[in-house]
Amino acid sequence: MQKSILSLIGFLYKYFVRKILFLINPEIIHRQAVAAGQFLGESKLTKKIISPIFRSKDASLQQSLFGCAFNNPVGLAAGFDYEARLTQILPSLGFGFGTAGTITYLPYDGNPRPMLGRLPRSRSLMVNKGLKNLGIAKTLESLKNKTFEYPVGISIGKTNTARHKTTEEAVNDVVRAFEIAEISGVPLSYYELNISCPNLISPIDFYSTSNLKTLLDALSLLYFSKPVFVKMPISKSDNEIKEMMDLITQYRWIKAVILGNLQRDRNHPSLMQKEVKKFPQGNFSGLPCQNQSDRLISLVYKEYGQKIKIIGCGGIFSAQDAYRKIKLGASLVQLITGLVFEGPQLVSQINQKLVKLLKQDGYASIKEAVGTI
Repeated sequence: MQKSILSLIGFLYKYFVRKILFLINPEIIHRQAVAAGQFLGESKLTKKIISPIFRSKDASLQQSLFGCAFNNPVGLAAGFDYEARLTQILPSLGFGFGTAGTITYLPYDGNPRPMLGRLPRSRSLMVNKGLKNLGIAKTLESLKNKTFEYPVGISIGKTNTARHKTTEEAVNDVVRAFEIAEISGVPLSYYELNISCPNLISPIDFYSTSNLKTLLDALSLLYFSKPVFVKMPISKSDNEIKEMMDLITQYRWIKAVILGNLQRDRNHPSLMQKEVKKFPQGNFSGLPCQNQSDRLISLVYKEYGQKIKIIGCGGIFSAQDAYRKIKLGASLVQLITGLVFEGPQLVSQINQKLVKLLKQDGYASIKEAVGTI
C-alpha cells in the first residue's frame, strides 16, 4: 500500500505539480516549501498523518556511526534548510539525518540575484546563494528548545565577506562560529565544516594545504564534543584532493568527508549550454556533479577508507544512484536536487529500493555493501 501511494505521489509530482512549480521563480518556491515544511513539522497531528506514508524502517538500513544511530543512510544536504527550519518535519518524510546551513559567524543576505535557477534538461540547479544565512547565534537560538527524532547537524563555513584580508581573519571567523555552536546547548549530533563553497566573494579560501592546516590547527584547540565532517570540493585535481586528504586524516576529530560540492566547470558535458548561458553567475548541482562525486568517492575510499568515513553527495536521483555511491565507498549519502526533480517521495522510494538491492546482492546491511566495487 505504501509503495503504491509513493508511486502515485511521484507520478502526480512529475507530470503535474512540477510543471506548475517550474513556471514560478525558484527562490519563491524554495521559501514557500520551507515555510510549509516548518508549519507541518510543528504539528503532531500532521506528522502523525504524514509519517505512515513516507517513513519506513528496515534493519538492513540501520547503522551506528560516530556515536549516532542512523535509521537509514539518506540525509538532506546543507544548502536547502539554511535557516534550520525543517528539523522537525524531515524524519516524517523518511530522511535518516539532516544538515542545516551552511551557517556562518555573521549573517549574510545572499549574493546578488538570481541566487537560484533551474536547468531542467541538464537536471541541475544553478546555486549562487553565497552562504545566505541568519548567522550562527540567531540560528542556534531558534533550536534551543527543540528535540530531534534523528541525527541533526549544522554546516559551518566562513562568513561571505570581502573584509577578510588575511588567512588569520578568515580562520578566526570560522573558529568563533564553532565556539558558539559548542556552548549553545542545542542537541546536535555532528558538525560539517564547509571548505568548498565556490560562491564566496572573499579572497581567502582553504583549498591550499597551508591555509587548511592553519584552520584545522586552530579548530583542534576547541576539543569538539561532536564528530566533524569536512565538505570537500569536486573541482580539484586528484593530486589536490589527495594532498587535502593527507592533511585531514591527521586530525582524529574529523570523522568523515563529504564528496562533494557544486560543479564549477560551466563547460561540463552534462550541462546544456543554452541553459548555462541564462546564468552568468553561480555553480551547478545535480547531474553535473554525479560522475566526479562517484569518482572521488572511489578514489578516497581506496586510499583513505581505513582512516575516515565518506558521505556521498551529488547527482542522486534514484536508489541506484545512492547504492552506487555506497558500493564505491560511501557510508551515508546526501541529496537536494533529486527532490526538486523527482518529488518529496524520493527519499522513501530510495530507502525501499535499497532494501531490495541489498538483498539482491546478498548483503544483510548497508555496512557490508560499502566499498565493494
